[in-house]
Amino acid sequence: MIRYLKKGASETEISQADQRVRRTVEAILEDVMARGDVAIRELSAKFDRWEPPQFRLSEEEIQSLIATLSPQTISDIKFAQAQIRRFAEAQRATLRDMEIESIPGVKLGQKNIPVDSVGCYVPGGRYPMVASAHMSVLTARVAGVRRIIACTPPLNGVAPAATIAAMHFGGADEIYLLGGIQAVAAMALGTASIAPVDMLVGPGNAYVAEAKRQLFGRVGIDLLAGPTETLIIADETADVEMCATDLLGQAEHGPTSPAILLTTSPRIANEIQSEIERHLTHLATADIASIAWRDHGQVILCDTDEEMLREADRIASEHVQVITKEPRWFLDRMKNYGSLFLGARTNVAYGDKVIGTNHTLPTKKAARYTGGLWVGKFIKTVTYQEVLTDEASATIGEYCSRLCAIENFSAHKEQADLRVRRYGHKNAA
Repeated sequence: MIRYLKKGASETEISQADQRVRRTVEAILEDVMARGDVAIRELSAKFDRWEPPQFRLSEEEIQSLIATLSPQTISDIKFAQAQIRRFAEAQRATLRDMEIESIPGVKLGQKNIPVDSVGCYVPGGRYPMVASAHMSVLTARVAGVRRIIACTPPLNGVAPAATIAAMHFGGADEIYLLGGIQAVAAMALGTASIAPVDMLVGPGNAYVAEAKRQLFGRVGIDLLAGPTETLIIADETADVEMCATDLLGQAEHGPTSPAILLTTSPRIANEIQSEIERHLTHLATADIASIAWRDHGQVILCDTDEEMLREADRIASEHVQVITKEPRWFLDRMKNYGSLFLGARTNVAYGDKVIGTNHTLPTKKAARYTGGLWVGKFIKTVTYQEVLTDEASATIGEYCSRLCAIENFSAHKEQADLRVRRYGHKNAA
């Protein structure tokens, strides 16, 4: 039996908040579409108090910012990027062009072609999200994208040097110190000073996510990333201190970040609240994490691993940590998740920052139908056909003609009939 010891915000409350965001974003996108750079500048001044002579950083400015970083910081960024590059290159190797001869004289194939231009949004309102630069810019570069531009907001009027360095080392062609809806709009719609892109990627707050949703179709997107989510699956072998630490490790992302404990251990279920309260007394981001836990935290007690599996697949969380006796039991059986973190030695922070997998992942149950950002998101798998012989064209044409007749497509049918007349054996004789 599944028992909910603590529940989070209702679907109705979440939907009402989404509607308010939707209206705000719609008005801003219309403004940018109408006034371009003028609107971008006004919005940047309003939301970020940032109105420089130009938003694009010069090569000299980039190098000056990198020079302010310690050698250790630069080394750490490059280490993380080496891990992410290695995994992305292995993923890229799985995408292969291919060609088959489906019947004699008919060749069918597919090619994998990188998207031509991509805009990478790297958030930075509450925290300078250095790692998001690796995940988007570097992965697009491994995929073979020709033009990569990147935007990140200033932090209290100052360029976030480490984020800029990560964008630069990752391979960004253009770097803009520009944040929020205005950055996403500028990249997607284009202005007099910023050429538009074909695709938008990267996480952001609710407004950035909504802007991507409204712009989808005009440009491609990676996915609609909502507030960070984490689910911990724990049995009696788990450590309550570790569970609390790892729940708060994601709750600190923002006040609407869901953190859920799913366990078969009554001991852990009953002790988790007091353990979280203990951690909050000394956590530097307690003001944010405490609200997220209060409003969106959940504790769910199950009787069996099978119940936890069903509940985990229903929740379809972005991040799922499995702290159980046999974590690979869940790897073999779970279907709905953004990324799995197996065993006590592994945690979401590793995946967020350095281990090599991509941290831009599906939220709001989107894990039911999509995975996260990966090198393949930047690649279009396209197909082609070639009929090499008269006989093959006539054979396919006869089938096609009859199938078009069933659907009453007379012009389609004539395309096929023309080939049958032209290449069929009787006329050829």
